Amino acid sequence: MRLPRAWLPWLPVLLATAVFSSALHASFQFDDWRVVLEDPRVASLAAWWESMPGMRALLKFTYALNHEWDAAPAGFRAVNIALHALNAALVFVLARQLAQRLRVADATGAAIIATVTGLVFALHPVQAESVTYISGRSNVLATLGCLLALLAWLRGREPGAAWGWMLLAALCQVAALAGKETAAVLPLAMLLCLAGEHWPARRDLIAPLVLCALVVALFMLAWPHLPYDYLLRTSLDTRGLLANLAVQAQGVSYLVGQLFLWNRLNADPMLQPAAAFTPVVLLQGAVLAAALVAGLLALRRRPWLGFGILWFFLWLAPTNSLLARLDVANDRQLYFAIVGPAWLLGVGIAHARRWAPQAVLLLAVALSYGATVRNRVYATETIFWRDVVAKSPHNLRAWNNLGMALAVECQPAEAAQVFEEAIRRNPDDPRPQVNLALLQRGELPGVPEACRATTDFL
Repeated sequence: MRLPRAWLPWLPVLLATAVFSSALHASFQFDDWRVVLEDPRVASLAAWWESMPGMRALLKFTYALNHEWDAAPAGFRAVNIALHALNAALVFVLARQLAQRLRVADATGAAIIATVTGLVFALHPVQAESVTYISGRSNVLATLGCLLALLAWLRGREPGAAWGWMLLAALCQVAALAGKETAAVLPLAMLLCLAGEHWPARRDLIAPLVLCALVVALFMLAWPHLPYDYLLRTSLDTRGLLANLAVQAQGVSYLVGQLFLWNRLNADPMLQPAAAFTPVVLLQGAVLAAALVAGLLALRRRPWLGFGILWFFLWLAPTNSLLARLDVANDRQLYFAIVGPAWLLGVGIAHARRWAPQAVLLLAVALSYGATVRNRVYATETIFWRDVVAKSPHNLRAWNNLGMALAVECQPAEAAQVFEEAIRRNPDDPRPQVNLALLQRGELPGVPEACRATTDFL
């Protein structure tokens, strides 16, 4: 059985579009209300312009465009799906170029590696947290800018290439940063793409170094005008360095598990890791450190292996390394990092050439099914928050939000029970207490007028 190479680049794109379109008309969720609907800065293009300069300007611009075009959930989600499908195509192209440059396989093997990498990136159920979840667009948009910058840079490295390719790479870097600040590690990703070269030529280091300087300059210019100082101080006040390393070891270990344990995918896990080096935490940290060292050592003799390992750690570094976070880990942080593990799987399947077509087909079916199942969680807010509280019963925010969702959907009796459960779990939290009192008086905000009369018996 031979792989029809002509349609391979389209396979991740078409499947991603088809699978994620199943959730096109799902409701708004969680941060969507605050970030997408209630933020006056994205209510229109005029409002966006008046709010500039501001953080994540390109991201907010796309939200403003959505409001001008179609403010329904389907309109926002259609943009997410289109951007994600484009990213899947670019991941295929990038993986094929790297497979050929690193001499991992011949042309057929490179196509297999690219197909597997693109399929995993396009269809892994964890990607729903960046695609189906509208507020996850920042990941999708920043990744698009990074992929375009990487491909422009690789094209600019070719003999006789015009200098305009490097300029395009710089512009794409700026656009990526305007989508999400995690794109700051892009120059390091460029250096990682040089894996396998005994000693990169000086001209190959110019672009990454210039982009590093560009990133630093942009952050310095933005620092007085944007709340980065406040965010940094909040991070430093959250926990100390050693405590944060212990927490991050648990957080990254959790994210590794999310790649395989699809049944525990969770939009709001609110992890409660121990801020101390217990034996389990020490083991987790040792395993992660060993993987990191193995990746560094593999860069010279097995660059394909080093690339896959280090890509994963590199794109997690902005959110899961030295800086402390209130929410330790979220599935959407894996959006671009997943390319590393996907690449390694692709290399493995390419080496099993005889069974590669069957493996690709089986992978596509399994991933499509997993993503379809995960998309169903976003159908309504009650389904969304039921899923969260089932997997994170300690998440008091989720209990309160589930109560609100039930009340809005005219289920006051069950909403009251959920608020009471939230109060039982944390009597000091005023939110469910206030919401329960308002529900009983028929004054809870967001509840349709037709539903208020049904609360009289509570």
